[in-house]
Amino acid sequence: MRKFKLSDKQKKAFKDYGLAVLAAAVTMGIGLATELAPQYAVLIGALAAPLVKWANKNSKDYGVGTE
Repeated sequence: MRKFKLSDKQKKAFKDYGLAVLAAAVTMGIGLATELAPQYAVLIGALAAPLVKWANKNSKDYGVGTE
């Protein structure tokens, strides 16, 4: 069985994709649980993705972990 060797760039891309999926799941969950109008669910989604990225302490780009 071959092991895949991922570069740091690929690892960051997968991590960012996972954060985007998390933000989408949060948006969908809030939208379904509260039966919001679609425009409010879109607004929450637009705010959730940057907030999830900001809250990541391991992010070197921006957020809680930057200096």
